[in-house]
Amino acid sequence: MTASAPLPPPSAGLPGEAGALTGTASAPESGNGKKRTRGTIRVMLRSPLAWVTGIAVIWFAAAFLVLPNAALLATTFFPDGQFSIRAVEKLLGSERALKTLGNSFLLAITLSITVNVVGVFIVLVTQYFKIRGAKMLWLGYATTLIYGGIVLAAGYNFIYGKFGFITNMLVNSWPDMNRDWFSGFFAVAFVMTFATTTNHMLFLSSSLGKVDYASIEAAKLMGASSWTILRRIVLPVMKPMLFAVTVLTFLIGLGALTAPLVLGGPDFQTVAPLIIDLSRSPITRDIAALLAIVLGVATIILLAIMNRAEKSGVYFSVAKVATPIQKQAIRNPFANVVVHVIAYLLWVIYLIPVVLIAVFSFVDARSILAGTITLDSFTLDNYITVFSSAEAIRPFIVSVVYSALASVIVVVGLLFVARVLQKYRNVFTTALEYVLHIPWILPIVLIALALVMTFDTPLAIVGNVVLTGTPVLLLIAYICVKIPFTLRLLKAAFASVPDSLEDASRILGAGSLTAFRRVLIPLVLPTAAAITALNFNSLLDDYDAAIFLYHPLFQPLGVAIQESTRGENNLDAMPITFVYTVLLMIIMGATMYLVYGRGSRSGTPRKRRKSRTA
Repeated sequence: MTASAPLPPPSAGLPGEAGALTGTASAPESGNGKKRTRGTIRVMLRSPLAWVTGIAVIWFAAAFLVLPNAALLATTFFPDGQFSIRAVEKLLGSERALKTLGNSFLLAITLSITVNVVGVFIVLVTQYFKIRGAKMLWLGYATTLIYGGIVLAAGYNFIYGKFGFITNMLVNSWPDMNRDWFSGFFAVAFVMTFATTTNHMLFLSSSLGKVDYASIEAAKLMGASSWTILRRIVLPVMKPMLFAVTVLTFLIGLGALTAPLVLGGPDFQTVAPLIIDLSRSPITRDIAALLAIVLGVATIILLAIMNRAEKSGVYFSVAKVATPIQKQAIRNPFANVVVHVIAYLLWVIYLIPVVLIAVFSFVDARSILAGTITLDSFTLDNYITVFSSAEAIRPFIVSVVYSALASVIVVVGLLFVARVLQKYRNVFTTALEYVLHIPWILPIVLIALALVMTFDTPLAIVGNVVLTGTPVLLLIAYICVKIPFTLRLLKAAFASVPDSLEDASRILGAGSLTAFRRVLIPLVLPTAAAITALNFNSLLDDYDAAIFLYHPLFQPLGVAIQESTRGENNLDAMPITFVYTVLLMIIMGATMYLVYGRGSRSGTPRKRRKSRTA
């Protein structure tokens, strides 16, 4: 289970259709297009800001986006300077590697079905049907917004795993019970099904809002049943977004790391954990690289299919929403009861890990292992240990520092890059923009492995410094993986600023840099702050990149949590992990509220209060 990409802030102002890459609208071209392009290049080359920004971003892209991936390909297929398919032969001859590939595709296909079934259902019961307690249901389903990745996998393991609380309770009643009941394919598919419905909750819900309620009313007058209306009117409008989230879910399952690693056990191993194991030995590193390349190729193919399907219009449905949609009652009494029961059963499944993690953070480890909790089991010692012990709080501080540095650096740096790319549209800026989107089309494990293999020797492009084994390389990886998301939203933010403001500042005598600093930056600063917060959120519990690149003296939180899940020997680490998880959920919940809650609704309430006072 990989860390999901952060969500677009509401202030981003993304133009264009949902799911499509946003861009700026260009003025109609007149005359020869080549002359216009050359003119744009000449104008760009006269700008000092464009020169400095261009040199910096070209160096960074060449050093950390192009070179490592090219070197990975060269190491795999040109090990001795000549083309060789030895890595392919070794892969085809490895039963373990082929089995993990099959497991990854099996998991991806399974999730494409199960996640869609659960995701569509929870969207309908919270947004479309009249269900009692719909707001409470939504809060339960939305818990995946505040925790995921290694934190979520560890939480399920501590509850249902071999030494989990529920398992210990059951063993007390049935001593002969198999402690490994919650492991393997079933456990991984179960956890990831309920962990990856976040895209449905956010994006599918917005698609549901495009349904024209007048069409539903007209269908009712014609005698259509609730099922017919849902199948013929509602679902077709949701198909474009449903197709997009299905592809994303398939990719998540294909590159799953944390859930198979923590819950897969010896019987169900996927490609990503195997890549980690194989990359630790120089003898098998070429197979690890080839497996990572296979994941990358699969990702590129699926994204190309998704873009082609979106452009073809096969799944496009026009709905001019003249009348906002209203919630529909389920007219069949039996169906109404069944839907309510399933909705609340899913709510319990979503909520149990969050509630138990919060409770267990105040409970001593012996009680959790015994499967019995009394009033005497509750203590504040876990929190006291975390906040008073330098060793215990160290992974949390390391992750906070890494996340903060990466989030600030990528946003500050891309403020200049996004402005140059948005302002000057020519063949060079277009090519550079495609290069900066490389982390979007390659799995994180491939990027991390490429960085490790490339910078284990001195290279002139980075000042002949060996970066592998240093704390810097993980920071570079974090910056790389956040570039596409940050760049896309910052470009959209700059595109929403009228050109007349910059023109007016120039008329008043301001230079390009002054206009950028005094006029443009303040206007896009709210979006930049929101992106920084979301990037910080998503990197706090990262494991996928950290496991390849972390320095032993600077162990991040994701690695510390994963190590605490390794059996009974880490009993003392279990309650501390619960404390970490609670702290992460508080931070992520506060960030989501500031970005999506208070931040998106702050204007209206203040005006109302002022008007009442007046």
